[in-house]
Amino acid sequence: MLKSRSTCLKIRRTWQPILGLALAGVTSVVFASCSTVLSEMPSQVGGLPEGTPERQANPPTYPLVHDMPPPRPNAVLTEEEKKKVEAELAAMRAEQARRAARGPVE
Repeated sequence: MLKSRSTCLKIRRTWQPILGLALAGVTSVVFASCSTVLSEMPSQVGGLPEGTPERQANPPTYPLVHDMPPPRPNAVLTEEEKKKVEAELAAMRAEQARRAARGPVE
C-alpha cells in the first residue's frame, strides 16, 4: 500500500529537527578539534607529542608599525668590488654553460 502524502510530511517533520541537531553537534565537534585545548591533552588522545617545548608565558609582542630597524653595519660595495663580483658571476655562468653543452658525465 502506498503511504499518503501527509504521512511522509509527518515523518519529515519529526526527523528534520533531529538531523539538524546532529549536524550542529558534529559541526561543533569539528570546530572544537581546532582549539588549543587539544594541545594540552596527552599524546595518546591526540595532544602534542613528547619533547615538544613549552609555550612562552608572555608571547613576544609584534614590532610597532613605525619602529625602524637599526642601520646595517655593512657598507655598500665599492666600484672595484662590484666589478670583481660581476667578473666572478660571469666566470661561473660561462663554466655552467660549458658543462651544460658538454652533457651529462657518465
